[in-house]
Formats: sequence, structure tokens, C-alpha cells
Amino acid sequence: MRLHSLRITAFGPFGATQGVDFDALAAAGLFLLHGPTGAGKTSVLDAVCFALYGSVPGAREGRGLTLRSDHADPGVRTEVVLDLTVGGRRLEITRQPAQQRPKKRGDGFTTEKAQSWLREYDGTTRQWRALSRSHQEIGEEVLQLVGMSREQFCQVVLLPQGEFARFLRADAEARGRLLGKLFDTRRFAAVEERLAELRRTAEQQVKAGDDKLLSLADRMAEAGGPAAAGWPAPDQRPGDPGLAGAVLGWAAVARSGARERRDVAALAAAATESRQAAARRALEEQRELARLQERYAETRRRADALDERREEFDRLCARQDLARAADRVAPALGLRATAEAAHLAADRAHRAARSNLPPALADAGAEQLAEQERRMRQELGGLDSARRAERRGAEIVAERADLDRQARADDDLLQEAEEWLAGWDAGRRRHQERIEAAQEAATRASHLESQLEPARARLDAARRRDELEHQVTEGEDRLRAARDTAADARQQWHDLRERRLSGIAAELAAGLRDGEPCKVCGATGHPAPARPGTGHVDRAAEARAEAEYGRADEVRGRADSALSRLREAHAAARAEAGGATVAELAELARQLRDEHARAHGRAADTHAAREALDRAEREHARRVDAQQQAERRSAARTSRREALDGELAVLEEELRRVRGEAGSVAEQAHLLERRVGILAHAAEAVRAYESTAEQLKAADDRLADAAFRAGFATPQEAADALLDDVRQRELQHRIDGWQAERAAVAERLRETDAAHAAARPAADLDRALDAVAAADRQQRAAASAYDAARERCAALARLSRQAEEETRGLGPLREEYERVARLAGLTAGTSADNERKMRLESYVLAARLEQVAAAATARLHRMSQGRYTLVHSDAKAGGRRSGLGLHVVDAWTGRERDTATLSGGETFFASLALALGLADVVTEEAGGVGLDTLFIDEGFGSLDEQTLDEVIDVLDSLRERDRSVGIVSHVGDLRQRIGTRLEVLKGREGSTVRHHL
Repeated sequence: MRLHSLRITAFGPFGATQGVDFDALAAAGLFLLHGPTGAGKTSVLDAVCFALYGSVPGAREGRGLTLRSDHADPGVRTEVVLDLTVGGRRLEITRQPAQQRPKKRGDGFTTEKAQSWLREYDGTTRQWRALSRSHQEIGEEVLQLVGMSREQFCQVVLLPQGEFARFLRADAEARGRLLGKLFDTRRFAAVEERLAELRRTAEQQVKAGDDKLLSLADRMAEAGGPAAAGWPAPDQRPGDPGLAGAVLGWAAVARSGARERRDVAALAAAATESRQAAARRALEEQRELARLQERYAETRRRADALDERREEFDRLCARQDLARAADRVAPALGLRATAEAAHLAADRAHRAARSNLPPALADAGAEQLAEQERRMRQELGGLDSARRAERRGAEIVAERADLDRQARADDDLLQEAEEWLAGWDAGRRRHQERIEAAQEAATRASHLESQLEPARARLDAARRRDELEHQVTEGEDRLRAARDTAADARQQWHDLRERRLSGIAAELAAGLRDGEPCKVCGATGHPAPARPGTGHVDRAAEARAEAEYGRADEVRGRADSALSRLREAHAAARAEAGGATVAELAELARQLRDEHARAHGRAADTHAAREALDRAEREHARRVDAQQQAERRSAARTSRREALDGELAVLEEELRRVRGEAGSVAEQAHLLERRVGILAHAAEAVRAYESTAEQLKAADDRLADAAFRAGFATPQEAADALLDDVRQRELQHRIDGWQAERAAVAERLRETDAAHAAARPAADLDRALDAVAAADRQQRAAASAYDAARERCAALARLSRQAEEETRGLGPLREEYERVARLAGLTAGTSADNERKMRLESYVLAARLEQVAAAATARLHRMSQGRYTLVHSDAKAGGRRSGLGLHVVDAWTGRERDTATLSGGETFFASLALALGLADVVTEEAGGVGLDTLFIDEGFGSLDEQTLDEVIDVLDSLRERDRSVGIVSHVGDLRQRIGTRLEVLKGREGSTVRHHL
């Protein structure tokens, strides 16, 4: 990485824009950055860091220092522009921090956000090409190219001597923090943390498994009862070794004890079941004795009840005999009742029928009434032809009404057709005029369209003309500026060439060698060669000025060519647009566009107008045809109406003759039908009355004969003795019940077991029930004890299987935990296998520190004239962990001692050597990116003259690696030793920089 130039504006102590030419400073290989205290030497380095990473070094950033200069004008923005080459690419980074500026309107300030720009120089086109304006993208690009973070860059490129002096005297922890930032050992710390996390996770899993085992042991102790008493390991905790074996052994003992208690409970349950069966058998015997005794007592009670009901049984038998005699008279009684009911019904119907007859037929017999019915039926049959005539008359009236409706409809249609046809000619003309107007509009739209496109082209040309006119003015300004720049560069080149020619003797003298002839005079002796004067210009300075003039002249040529192209384009646009303004051409284009739109809209109506005319012509033909059809239908209706009127007159005459006084033929037919029905009903009622009277007289005779034969004095006695079926069944049921009861009682009195039971003492059921209840309680208690013992055995077996499964599943977890715990302890430095108690991160940093010490020794050995050598030590210090010790070996004494024992000057060049060695190692760690520019900040004041010469020689030797080193120091002697300098001057208006080349 090589820095080319730096431009600072309103940054830190610099109020105005200041430029630093690193290319000129680096040409000498070693340059000095000096100035009074507070002038801003370190701010130059801060600006480089800010340009690369968007922030200043951590120590100054942490103190909350503002980047904006207090000397700057409020309207000037703070800005840093860095030109550098890194990774073979020429880049320009521009950064502006967040800052306040005066408000454009009103009083006060407003905060503007931070901005960044990244550009790359294209060697082919010799132009800068923009890459990004994103803070994040620029930061990632710089980090990828430089290969170092901000902390690494500040330690490697901006070598802070004070910090490395503290590094030499620091303890292992402080060294670890610094080296961890530089070499980014976070991945090794992450490995330690990951292993610790895995150990914690595995430990939690093992403890969780042990918790489950202990929980299962608690459940087994609870489920096993007395058999599981005595948990043998009360002090066992989750994670303790041997816990699983103890739980499984105790579970086996508990299962054995539970099985013994289950067998004892089974024997006790069997004994109680035998006693329970004996008590139940005794209870059944007592219940059977009580049943037989109660049966015999009940039988005796029933026998006594039968003797008391004997008279009632005899009465029922007598009543049954009388009812059976009456049953023989029952048919005659039924016939007489039926005949009487039929005669009464016929009498009522006869009287009702007589009341509907006319007075002339009130006493007529059945034959006379039937004759009168026959004559009326003949008269009713003659009304059929009158009904047909009446129906035909109704059809004629309906047809006449339909003809009238058709006539009215045709009249309306004719009137509507006449009105519509009256306006046909005018409507047809309107449709034709509409079509003609649309056709004219289409012609007008086509004409306007041909005018619209040229108007738009002129408007575009006028806009280009005005824009190009502005660009021509800007091009002329750029050309003038380029010409002025080229003239200044040419003048600067000529001035430098004149100054070089004036001091050419010194330049020629620089190439003289003793014994070699002079190129001018040929002499081999050079007693007084010319020396460069103040402001001497060498060939390189003249070449740079000439190249600068060439670049400025090339810029002028490009500006001249661009202006010529702009003028040609402006002339073409002005010729095409004419003298009209943009507003005038825009108004003309708008008018043409609006008129074209209106004409196009009217032309679009052509198709609709033609369709409207076609529809109107079809409607005209339809209405003319409908008018002709209506006239023909009207003539046909007139003929039909006359024929119907004649037929209707004949029918009405016939109907007046047939209807008589009735309003219609149907009314006359209904009247005759009613009279026929009355006569038929009356004749039938007379015949029924006479028949039932004869049947009633015959039934009375048969009833008197049957009653006498059955033994009854009168028919009424027989009727009183008669019982219906329900009462007879009830009577028979009572008789049968008494007889069945008497037979059952006799049968039960013959039972010997009941009689023998009655002779024994009364049964004692309460005592037997108490004995059974006591046996049941004993059996339930024994069964419950057996069930509980069996459940305890099953629960212990189930929980033991779960414990065995948990133990099998916990085995791999415990092995994984032990393996991870060994690795975590080893990387954390707490394991007995780690003899030096070094953490993994410290071990890696120790390896890096060995590399740094080796790289630093190469320079320290030269600075100290071979006396000192830096070595890494991994010995323990003060009981702490080892790994990051740093000692110095003194070749004069042959002893190794701590770096804190070095003197001030020795500490300086030791820390300088350490910083340079660290820069080499970090550079290699970052990917081998070449660091062509380094800065060393302070520390030279503690060196004597000889040591200072040695240090300067070491720093000057860095040029062998194509490096340039900038020394930041107040030491005045360095100004005499280092000719190339960058001086920072401070003043009331802010600091400025001055180059001494």
C-alpha cells in the first residue's frame, strides 16, 4: 500500500484546505513530520486513518474529540481526500463526517449526514471512475484490499511508540489484549467458549438424566412402600459418578421385597375367601328355613280366608245358573229390539218425506208417487238440445269479444305506423347528415396528424437548442479554465527548466567520481565541485512539471473538442427549431393536438352512424308491412262478425221457448232434478214404513214363545236376568278363582318340608347377616392388601425398566460429557494435562509473539550493536498463567532479564524494533499486502547521538524493501539529519503544512 497524496479541509486544527504530497516525501525514503506542539502533526495521521476507515485511531476517538476544525468557515464542509495505491489499484477515497452547517432559511444550524465517495483511476482512459457512495461498501472494499482492521492499521502503519513501550513493560493480560486485537484471535476464543458451552450443555444433559433417575428412585420409594424403604445413597447428587448403579441396585432389592409381601398377601386373601364362603352358605340355610316357615304360615291364613267366603261362592253359582237360562231367550230379545229400532227409523223417514211433497200428493201411496217420478224424468231428458244451444251462444259471444279486441289492437297499430311513417323522410336525412359529418371529421383528422408530427419535432429541437445553449456556455467556461490551467502549467514547467539550467553545474557535479573524467572539461580531478543551491531543481522535478503540463494540455484539448461538438449540435437544433420560443411551439403543438383529438373523436362516429341508418331502414320496412297486414285483417273481421250475429239470433229464440220462467236451461234442469229426487225418496220411505211394521209384529210373537219355554213368566223377566259377556266372564272368573285358591291351599297343606320347618325354631337371619358382613370385610381387606402388593410389584418393575432405559440412554451422554469436559479444561488451561495452564487463545498469541520477537530481534540486534535479543517466555509469573512473557537477552552479561529493566533509550529502540517486527508479522498475517509507507510517532528524544544514528540507519534500510518511513518527532537534531520534511505550522487562522524537499 502506497500513499500518493492527502487533501484536508476544515479537519482538526486545519481551517483551510491543506495538501500533503506523499509521493514527493516518499522519494527520499525517509522523511520527517515535525512542528510545534498542538500544530496538528498527529492530525495528519488521523486524517489518513479517517479516510481509510471512517474514524480516527481508537484512543483519540474514545476521548470524544470532534473532527471539524474550529477555525473553518461555517459554510465550508469538513472533508478528507486520500489518493493511494493498494492491491495494484489506484483509488481515491473522499469522506465527509457528520457536521453542522448554517440553515439556508432562517437562523440556527442543521446537521448533515456523513458522506463517502470511492473512485478508481482507469489507466486506459486516464479518467477517474466512480465505484460507490455507500459507507458499508467502501469500508468492506478497503478492509479487503488493505487486509487489516483499523486497530491493526494503527499499530502497523501508524507506529505509536508510547504504546509499544507500555507493551514491553505490560503484564501477560495486557499483552494478550493488544495481540488479540492485532491478530484477531477471536476464533480461538470462540473455540474455548464453544467447548465451554458444549461442556455446560453436556453437563446439563447428564444432570437432567440423573435428575430423572433420582425422580424415578423417589417414585419407586413412594410406589414400593415398606418394601422400598431405606434409600442407600441419600448424599448422591445429579452428576455424581456411580449414581446410576446405586439406583439400579437399590431398585432390585426393593422389587424382591415387594414380591415377598405380595405372596404373603395372596395366602391371606385365600384364607379370607374360604371363611367368606362358609358364612354365605350358613346365611342361605337360614334364608331357606325362614322361607319355608313363612310359606306354611301363609297357607294356613289362606285356608281360613276360604272358609269365611263360602256363602259368597254359593250366591255366585246361583246367579250364573239364572243367567245361563236367560241366554236361551237372548236371540228372540235381539230380533225384537232390532225390528223395533228399524220401525222407528222408518217412521221418522216417512214423516220427513211426506213433509216435502205438494199438498196434492200428501196422502198418495207408493205407486202413485213412482208414476209421478217417471213423468218428470221424461221432461228432464228433453233439455239436452237446449243445453247445446246455450253453450253455442256463449261461444259466439266470446268470439265477438275477441274480434273486438283484435280490431282495437289493429287500430292502435295503424295509428302508430302512420305517425312514425310521417317523420321517416326527416329522420333519414338526419342519419345521412351524421354520416357525412363523421366522414369530413376523418379527413380533417388526417390533415391535422400530418401537421402535428413536424410541430412536435420543432418543439423537441427548441428544447435541445436551449439546453445546448446552456451547455455551450458551460463548455466555454471549462475551456477557459483548462486554457488557464495549461498556461500556468506551461509557465511552471518553463520556470523549473530555467532554474534547472541555472544550477546544471551542481547536477553535473553530482555525477562526478574521483579518478573519472568530467563530461564537460575531461579533467579527472575535481577540487571544488559545484553544490546545489537553495531551491535547486533536478531532472525529476522538471519531468514532473512537463508531465503535469502535458496532462493539462490534454484536458484543454478534450474541452476544446467537446465545445466544438456542442456548438455543432446547438447550430443544428437552432436551424431545425427556427426563431420561435419553446413556449410558442408548445402552444402550437397543444392546439394541433387538441383539434386533432376532437376531429378524431367525431370521425370515430362513422360506423355507429351507418349502423343507425341501417336500423332505421329496417324499422321503416317492418312498419309498412305491419300496416298492410292490419288492413287485411280488418276486412276479414267484418265478414265474420255478420255471420255470427245471424246464428246468435236463431239460438236465442229457441232458448226463450225452452227455459220458460227459469233464467237459464241449467236452472230449469236443476229444478226438475230436485222434484224427481223428492218423489223418489218419498216413494221409498212409504214402502220401508209398511215393511218394518210387519217385521215388528212377528218379532213380538217369537219372544213370548221363547220366554215361556225358558221358564220365565214374562219376556221382561228374561230380559232382567240376562247378563252381557263381560259380566258373565267376570262372574265366571270369580268362581274359578275361589276354586283355584281352594285347590292350591290343599296342595300346599300336603307339603311335608314346610310342615317340618314350621315345627323347628324360628330362623335367625340377623345373626347370619352379621357373620357374612364380617367375612366380607375381612375378604375385602385381604384382597385390597393383595392388590396393593401386586400393584407395587408392577410399579417397581415398570419404574425399574424406565431407570434401566434412562441409564442406557445416559451412558453415551456421560461419555460425551467427559470427553468435552477434558477438551474444555485443556483449552481453558484448567486441566491437569495442561502443565502451563495456558488458554488456547494465549497459546496461539504466544506463537505469534515468538514470531514478533524473532522479527524484532533482527533490527534490535543492529540498533544495539549486537547487544540485545528479544525472546518469548512461557514461564509463569507471580502465580498467574503463563504464555505471553517477553524478555531481553543481554549479550554483554549473557543473562536473560525482563524488558521492564531497560533504560529509556533502550526501551525506545526496543519498542521501535518490536513495532517494526510486529508490522512485518501482522502484514504477513493479513495476507502479505505490501506496506510501502510507515509512520513512527515520537520517542527519539531519549536516544544519544550514536544510538540515534543507528536507529536512523535501520529506518533508512527499510528503503531496501521499497518502503518510505515518516518520523513524527519534536527532536531538532532530526531536522539536520533528515532533509525531506513536512512541517506543520500553527496560527490564529488554523494550521498549515509546508513541504521541504
